[in-house]
Amino acid sequence: MKIFLADAVATRSLGISLGQSLTPGSVILLEGDLGAGKTTLVQGIGEGLGITLPIMSPTFTLINEYTEGRLPLYHLDLYRLEPREVAALNLETYWEGVEVTPGIVAIEWAERMPYKPDSYLKVNLTCGDEDTRQAEITEVVISH
Repeated sequence: MKIFLADAVATRSLGISLGQSLTPGSVILLEGDLGAGKTTLVQGIGEGLGITLPIMSPTFTLINEYTEGRLPLYHLDLYRLEPREVAALNLETYWEGVEVTPGIVAIEWAERMPYKPDSYLKVNLTCGDEDTRQAEITEVVISH
């Protein structure tokens, strides 16, 4: 599904809709160039979950956890990591909900992941003219 986003407000609104409808254990893998709106989308997801804290890109901290909303939001940013470093993070603990409360996992720069969960939403954001964006959302389910 491709969605035209007229501006950052539209990107955030898409995130709000996702945040209101996602279920525990949902994983969103975000891809797109710098400035494409990945963090803006996650801010909307947080708003849709009822999180009032400011959601900032975890570029230097890698993982920010927000536990005050309808569901926890685990926001990860892999921009500064190589795939072998990503593998060492054991990200599956977030989507398996073993060591953390099951919530929503949003991962920016997901193309750096050497492995992926069995089920996720892939959101590829691209920039258009002026401040426009396009979101291409694909649901991926890997059966074994």
